[in-house]
Amino acid sequence: MRTVLSIMGAALALLVGHPAWAGFKCTKDMVKSGSTCIDTYEASVWRIPNPLDANKGLVKKVKNGKATAADLTAAGATQLGTTGGDDYAPCTDNGQNCTNDIYAVSLAGATPSAYTTWFQAQQACKNSQKRLPSNAEWQAAVAGTPDPGPDNGTTDCNTNSVFAAVSTGSRSSCVSADGAFDMVGNLYEWVADWAPLSTACPTWGAFSNDTQCFAGADTGTNRGPGALLRGGYFSNGSVAGPLAVAGNSQPSSSTTSACVARASRIVFGPLVYCDLGSGEWAGRFCPSAHRTPAATA
Repeated sequence: MRTVLSIMGAALALLVGHPAWAGFKCTKDMVKSGSTCIDTYEASVWRIPNPLDANKGLVKKVKNGKATAADLTAAGATQLGTTGGDDYAPCTDNGQNCTNDIYAVSLAGATPSAYTTWFQAQQACKNSQKRLPSNAEWQAAVAGTPDPGPDNGTTDCNTNSVFAAVSTGSRSSCVSADGAFDMVGNLYEWVADWAPLSTACPTWGAFSNDTQCFAGADTGTNRGPGALLRGGYFSNGSVAGPLAVAGNSQPSSSTTSACVARASRIVFGPLVYCDLGSGEWAGRFCPSAHRTPAATA
Protein backbone atom coordinates (compact mmCIF):
# COMPACT_ATOMS: atom_id res chain seq x y z
CA MET A 1 0.00 0.00 0.00
CA ARG A 2 1.30 3.40 -0.89
CA THR A 3 -0.59 6.60 -0.21
CA VAL A 4 -0.73 9.94 -2.02
CA LEU A 5 -1.61 13.58 -1.41
CA SER A 6 -3.37 15.56 -4.15
CA ILE A 7 -4.14 19.19 -4.86
CA MET A 8 -7.42 20.71 -6.03
CA GLY A 9 -5.61 22.12 -9.02
CA ALA A 10 -8.13 24.30 -10.82
CA ALA A 11 -9.45 26.09 -7.75
CA LEU A 12 -5.97 26.64 -6.35
CA ALA A 13 -4.61 27.95 -9.65
CA LEU A 14 -7.40 30.52 -9.76
CA LEU A 15 -6.51 31.71 -6.27
CA VAL A 16 -2.78 32.10 -6.62
CA GLY A 17 -2.37 32.68 -10.34
CA HIS A 18 0.27 29.99 -10.94
CA PRO A 19 0.27 26.20 -11.35
CA ALA A 20 -1.41 24.41 -8.45
CA TRP A 21 1.63 22.32 -7.62
CA ALA A 22 4.10 25.20 -7.49
CA GLY A 23 5.54 25.77 -4.05
CA PHE A 24 3.64 23.22 -1.98
CA LYS A 25 5.56 21.06 0.49
CA CYS A 26 5.04 17.43 1.39
CA THR A 27 5.20 16.12 4.92
CA LYS A 28 8.60 14.60 5.79
CA ASP A 29 7.34 11.02 5.26
CA MET A 30 6.43 11.72 1.62
CA VAL A 31 7.99 12.94 -1.62
CA LYS A 32 6.56 15.30 -4.20
CA SER A 33 5.40 13.68 -7.43
CA GLY A 34 3.96 16.21 -9.85
CA SER A 35 0.88 17.69 -8.20
CA THR A 36 0.75 15.03 -5.46
CA CYS A 37 2.70 13.74 -2.48
CA ILE A 38 3.38 10.02 -2.20
CA ASP A 39 4.80 7.95 0.65
CA THR A 40 8.55 7.59 0.52
CA TYR A 41 8.25 4.02 1.81
CA GLU A 42 5.81 1.13 1.66
CA ALA A 43 3.49 1.37 4.64
CA SER A 44 3.83 -0.33 7.97
CA VAL A 45 0.42 -0.60 9.62
CA TRP A 46 0.12 -0.02 13.36
CA ARG A 47 -2.60 -0.48 15.96
CA ILE A 48 -2.40 2.48 18.33
CA PRO A 49 -4.11 1.99 21.72
CA ASN A 50 -6.22 4.82 23.19
CA PRO A 51 -5.96 6.93 20.01
CA LEU A 52 -8.58 9.46 21.13
CA ASP A 53 -7.15 10.23 24.58
CA ALA A 54 -3.79 9.04 25.95
CA ASN A 55 -2.24 8.67 22.48
CA LYS A 56 -4.00 11.44 20.60
CA GLY A 57 -0.68 13.29 20.37
CA LEU A 58 0.89 10.30 18.65
CA VAL A 59 -2.01 10.09 16.20
CA LYS A 60 -1.45 13.76 15.40
CA LYS A 61 2.22 12.98 14.70
CA VAL A 62 1.16 10.15 12.38
CA LYS A 63 -1.20 12.45 10.50
CA ASN A 64 1.50 15.10 10.20
CA GLY A 65 4.07 12.59 8.94
CA LYS A 66 6.32 13.01 11.99
CA ALA A 67 5.85 9.74 13.91
CA THR A 68 8.90 7.52 14.33
CA ALA A 69 9.15 3.82 15.10
CA ALA A 70 10.41 4.77 18.56
CA ASP A 71 7.35 6.99 19.12
CA LEU A 72 5.02 4.16 18.14
CA THR A 73 6.76 1.54 20.27
CA ALA A 74 6.94 3.81 23.31
CA ALA A 75 3.19 4.38 23.13
CA GLY A 76 2.45 0.65 23.06
CA ALA A 77 1.50 0.54 19.39
CA THR A 78 1.69 -2.85 17.68
CA GLN A 79 2.75 -3.38 14.08
CA LEU A 80 0.45 -5.67 12.12
CA GLY A 81 0.86 -7.80 9.01
CA THR A 82 4.37 -9.09 9.68
CA THR A 83 3.74 -12.43 11.43
CA GLY A 84 2.65 -14.55 8.48
CA GLY A 85 -1.07 -13.86 8.28
CA ASP A 86 -4.01 -11.48 8.47
CA ASP A 87 -3.91 -10.22 12.08
CA TYR A 88 -5.86 -6.98 11.65
CA ALA A 89 -9.02 -7.98 13.60
CA PRO A 90 -11.20 -6.37 14.88
CA CYS A 91 -10.58 -4.35 11.70
CA THR A 92 -12.29 -6.75 9.31
CA ASP A 93 -11.39 -7.68 5.74
CA ASN A 94 -14.27 -5.54 4.44
CA GLY A 95 -12.94 -2.42 6.17
CA GLN A 96 -15.42 -2.32 9.04
CA ASN A 97 -14.35 -1.64 12.66
CA CYS A 98 -11.14 0.01 11.45
CA THR A 99 -11.80 3.65 12.36
CA ASN A 100 -9.43 4.96 15.05
CA ASP A 101 -7.78 1.52 15.11
CA ILE A 102 -5.12 0.97 12.44
CA TYR A 103 -2.81 3.58 10.92
CA ALA A 104 -0.56 3.44 7.84
CA VAL A 105 2.88 4.93 8.52
CA SER A 106 5.71 5.56 6.04
CA LEU A 107 8.91 4.61 7.89
CA ALA A 108 12.45 3.88 6.79
CA GLY A 109 13.93 0.58 7.93
CA ALA A 110 10.56 -1.05 8.70
CA THR A 111 9.16 -4.35 7.50
CA PRO A 112 6.19 -3.36 5.33
CA SER A 113 2.86 -4.73 6.53
CA ALA A 114 1.41 -7.43 4.25
CA TYR A 115 -1.81 -9.47 4.22
CA THR A 116 -4.01 -6.39 3.93
CA THR A 117 -7.18 -6.42 1.87
CA TRP A 118 -7.78 -3.38 -0.29
CA PHE A 119 -10.44 -2.27 2.21
CA GLN A 120 -8.09 -2.52 5.19
CA ALA A 121 -5.37 -0.70 3.28
CA GLN A 122 -7.80 2.08 2.39
CA GLN A 123 -8.93 2.48 5.99
CA ALA A 124 -5.40 2.46 7.40
CA CYS A 125 -4.53 5.25 4.97
CA LYS A 126 -7.71 7.19 5.76
CA ASN A 127 -7.03 7.06 9.51
CA SER A 128 -3.64 8.64 8.77
CA GLN A 129 -5.37 11.35 6.68
CA LYS A 130 -4.04 9.79 3.50
CA ARG A 131 -5.50 7.68 0.70
CA LEU A 132 -4.47 5.06 -1.82
CA PRO A 133 -3.00 6.63 -4.97
CA SER A 134 -4.77 6.24 -8.27
CA ASN A 135 -3.19 3.98 -10.84
CA ALA A 136 -2.12 7.04 -12.83
CA GLU A 137 -0.56 8.70 -9.76
CA TRP A 138 1.33 5.53 -8.92
CA GLN A 139 2.58 5.25 -12.51
CA ALA A 140 3.84 8.83 -12.43
CA ALA A 141 5.62 8.31 -9.11
CA VAL A 142 7.39 5.07 -10.13
CA ALA A 143 9.18 6.70 -13.08
CA GLY A 144 12.93 6.33 -12.83
CA THR A 145 12.84 3.16 -10.71
CA PRO A 146 15.12 0.58 -12.36
CA ASP A 147 13.36 -2.12 -14.37
CA PRO A 148 14.83 -5.27 -12.79
CA GLY A 149 17.25 -7.62 -14.35
CA PRO A 150 19.31 -9.51 -11.78
CA ASP A 151 18.77 -8.93 -8.07
CA ASN A 152 22.15 -8.69 -6.34
CA GLY A 153 20.56 -9.02 -2.90
CA THR A 154 22.00 -5.73 -1.65
CA THR A 155 21.21 -2.63 -3.74
CA ASP A 156 18.91 -3.82 -6.55
CA CYS A 157 15.13 -3.98 -6.21
CA ASN A 158 14.04 -6.99 -4.13
CA THR A 159 12.69 -9.29 -6.84
CA ASN A 160 14.64 -12.54 -6.87
CA SER A 161 17.11 -13.03 -4.01
CA VAL A 162 15.76 -13.39 -0.47
CA PHE A 163 12.14 -14.30 -1.40
CA ALA A 164 10.70 -12.29 1.46
CA ALA A 165 10.03 -8.64 2.14
CA VAL A 166 13.07 -6.61 3.19
CA SER A 167 13.24 -3.43 5.25
CA THR A 168 11.93 -0.34 3.52
CA GLY A 169 14.62 1.73 1.84
CA SER A 170 17.30 -0.92 2.36
CA ARG A 171 17.80 -1.42 -1.39
CA SER A 172 19.56 1.86 -2.14
CA SER A 173 19.25 1.72 -5.95
CA CYS A 174 15.56 0.83 -5.92
CA VAL A 175 14.30 4.40 -5.87
CA SER A 176 12.24 6.48 -8.28
CA ALA A 177 13.23 9.81 -9.77
CA ASP A 178 10.93 11.45 -7.21
CA GLY A 179 12.63 9.64 -4.31
CA ALA A 180 10.11 6.88 -3.51
CA PHE A 181 11.75 3.57 -2.54
CA ASP A 182 10.73 -0.02 -3.36
CA MET A 183 7.96 0.78 -5.83
CA VAL A 184 9.27 -2.20 -7.80
CA GLY A 185 9.56 -5.56 -6.03
CA ASN A 186 9.44 -6.12 -2.28
CA LEU A 187 5.61 -6.18 -2.04
CA TYR A 188 2.88 -5.62 -4.59
CA GLU A 189 1.14 -2.29 -3.86
CA TRP A 190 -2.61 -1.68 -3.89
CA VAL A 191 -3.79 1.35 -5.83
CA ALA A 192 -7.23 2.92 -5.66
CA ASP A 193 -8.59 1.67 -9.00
CA TRP A 194 -10.97 -1.24 -9.46
CA ALA A 195 -11.75 -3.05 -12.72
CA PRO A 196 -13.49 -6.25 -13.84
CA LEU A 197 -11.60 -9.17 -12.31
CA SER A 198 -8.91 -10.24 -14.78
CA THR A 199 -8.57 -13.84 -15.92
CA ALA A 200 -5.68 -13.65 -18.38
CA CYS A 201 -2.06 -12.57 -18.32
CA PRO A 202 -0.99 -11.50 -21.81
CA THR A 203 2.34 -9.80 -22.32
CA TRP A 204 3.25 -6.23 -23.18
CA GLY A 205 4.97 -7.66 -26.26
CA ALA A 206 8.16 -5.92 -27.29
CA PHE A 207 7.16 -2.88 -25.22
CA SER A 208 8.11 -4.46 -21.87
CA ASN A 209 8.67 -7.84 -20.22
CA ASP A 210 6.91 -6.71 -17.02
CA THR A 211 3.96 -8.84 -15.92
CA GLN A 212 0.59 -7.80 -17.29
CA CYS A 213 -2.36 -9.67 -15.75
CA PHE A 214 -5.04 -7.24 -16.80
CA ALA A 215 -7.22 -8.89 -19.43
CA GLY A 216 -10.15 -11.28 -19.81
CA ALA A 217 -12.97 -10.03 -17.59
CA ASP A 218 -14.38 -12.69 -15.24
CA THR A 219 -18.02 -13.48 -16.05
CA GLY A 220 -18.57 -15.92 -13.19
CA THR A 221 -21.08 -15.31 -10.41
CA ASN A 222 -20.27 -14.16 -6.87
CA ARG A 223 -16.72 -13.19 -7.78
CA GLY A 224 -16.83 -9.42 -7.59
CA PRO A 225 -14.43 -6.89 -9.14
CA GLY A 226 -10.66 -6.83 -9.21
CA ALA A 227 -8.46 -4.23 -7.53
CA LEU A 228 -5.19 -3.27 -9.16
CA LEU A 229 -1.82 -4.23 -7.71
CA ARG A 230 1.35 -2.60 -9.03
CA GLY A 231 5.11 -3.10 -9.21
CA GLY A 232 5.59 -6.82 -8.62
CA TYR A 233 6.98 -8.52 -5.52
CA PHE A 234 9.94 -10.35 -4.06
CA SER A 235 9.63 -13.51 -6.18
CA ASN A 236 8.76 -12.02 -9.57
CA GLY A 237 12.27 -11.75 -10.93
CA SER A 238 12.58 -9.79 -14.16
CA VAL A 239 8.80 -9.53 -14.72
CA ALA A 240 8.54 -7.14 -11.78
CA GLY A 241 8.95 -3.54 -12.84
CA PRO A 242 7.44 -0.10 -13.29
CA LEU A 243 4.82 -1.47 -15.70
CA ALA A 244 3.93 -4.59 -13.70
CA VAL A 245 0.16 -4.64 -13.14
CA ALA A 246 -2.20 -7.31 -11.82
CA GLY A 247 -5.98 -7.09 -11.84
CA ASN A 248 -6.62 -10.70 -10.90
CA SER A 249 -6.98 -10.13 -7.13
CA GLN A 250 -10.26 -9.18 -5.51
CA PRO A 251 -10.24 -6.20 -3.13
CA SER A 252 -11.36 -8.62 -0.41
CA SER A 253 -8.26 -10.82 -0.81
CA SER A 254 -5.84 -11.01 2.12
CA THR A 255 -4.32 -14.41 1.41
CA THR A 256 -1.03 -13.22 -0.04
CA SER A 257 2.04 -11.98 1.75
CA ALA A 258 2.70 -9.69 -1.20
CA CYS A 259 0.03 -7.00 -0.82
CA VAL A 260 0.87 -3.72 0.88
CA ALA A 261 -0.22 -0.09 0.86
CA ARG A 262 1.58 3.07 -0.10
CA ALA A 263 -0.34 6.23 0.57
CA SER A 264 -1.02 9.67 -0.81
CA ARG A 265 -2.41 12.71 0.97
CA ILE A 266 -4.46 15.86 0.45
CA VAL A 267 -1.96 18.72 0.65
CA PHE A 268 -4.09 21.19 2.56
CA GLY A 269 -4.12 21.33 6.32
CA PRO A 270 -4.75 23.07 8.52
CA LEU A 271 -7.41 24.59 6.30
CA VAL A 272 -8.01 28.32 6.04
CA TYR A 273 -11.35 29.45 4.65
CA CYS A 274 -11.22 32.07 1.91
CA ASP A 275 -13.94 34.61 1.24
CA LEU A 276 -13.36 35.90 -2.27
CA GLY A 277 -16.67 37.71 -2.45
CA SER A 278 -18.47 34.95 -4.33
CA GLY A 279 -18.46 32.25 -1.68
CA GLU A 280 -15.86 30.49 0.42
CA TRP A 281 -13.13 28.09 -0.60
CA ALA A 282 -10.77 26.27 1.74
CA GLY A 283 -7.06 25.96 1.08
CA ARG A 284 -3.67 26.44 2.66
CA PHE A 285 -2.59 28.89 -0.04
CA CYS A 286 -5.44 31.32 0.53
CA PRO A 287 -4.04 34.86 0.07
CA SER A 288 -3.75 36.51 3.47
CA ALA A 289 -5.99 39.42 2.48
CA HIS A 290 -8.89 37.02 1.98
CA ARG A 291 -8.50 34.84 5.04
CA THR A 292 -11.32 34.46 7.52
CA PRO A 293 -9.43 34.15 10.83
CA ALA A 294 -12.34 32.73 12.81
CA ALA A 295 -12.80 29.83 10.42
CA THR A 296 -9.53 27.92 10.62
CA ALA A 297 -9.59 24.16 10.95
